[in-house]
Amino acid sequence: MSAAPPGGAPGDGRYGETVFGPERAGEGERIDFGALAYDDFTMTRLRALGAGPGWRCLDVGAGTGTVSRRLLDEAGVASVLAVDRDVRFLTERAVPGLDVLKADITAPHFAPGRFRLVHARFVLMHLPEHGRLITHLAELVAPGGVLVLSDAVDLTSEGTPGTPYTAVMRAMWQGLGAAIGTDVSWVPSYPHLLRGAGLASVAAEIHVPPLLPGSPISRFWADTWERSRAAILATGLVDEPAVEEAIRYLDSDECAALSAGMLTAWGRKPE
Repeated sequence: MSAAPPGGAPGDGRYGETVFGPERAGEGERIDFGALAYDDFTMTRLRALGAGPGWRCLDVGAGTGTVSRRLLDEAGVASVLAVDRDVRFLTERAVPGLDVLKADITAPHFAPGRFRLVHARFVLMHLPEHGRLITHLAELVAPGGVLVLSDAVDLTSEGTPGTPYTAVMRAMWQGLGAAIGTDVSWVPSYPHLLRGAGLASVAAEIHVPPLLPGSPISRFWADTWERSRAAILATGLVDEPAVEEAIRYLDSDECAALSAGMLTAWGRKPE
């Protein structure tokens, strides 16, 4: 995925401001389509790492809070602190054991305590200073606890067959890079960065949900393209008819493409 236009610098806008504003009708539903595509995979990994009774957890960039609530309801953790820059979706769906904090994790004073689990999904890819943030999140992990990070990996390489989907996905990554600095080119470095942050038992895996007509991930991408349309068109790589064609393609039996994958990496804080 390209972080910025060729020869250009990453954008200085912010997720939730320049694009994907939470105040726009339907934004919560767009986030939930992503949750439907990825939550089961995320929960399987978190529980395999031991998340369960007695654990105090931090969910960074918690969005609509689906992972936070499932940690409480299914894994039976003691508490979850759900953090986001905009918490409207979290306060709408409060449950016992869920604490909500409106905060910016890039702020130097962000220090909400120590946790057995620190989890961040689709957050760091939109932020600068990746190394510093991973080191800081690792500092919030209690001894014996785990840091779990998930972000997107692009599967539209130069050798990928040209389809309406591929054309718009490439324009989207470049457009988001120009608008808000989104950059997933470094995401495969997660294991190395976690090791550098002093964590042990580091490992990683990738999940790629299938693009099927009407599936949550297909609806997520269609909604994402609609909401980032201005940034996509600003690249000059595609035009309005191409975006419309890609949206129709996603919902057709002709679709033969790979969604962006989700790379999940984790490491444990030594006792």
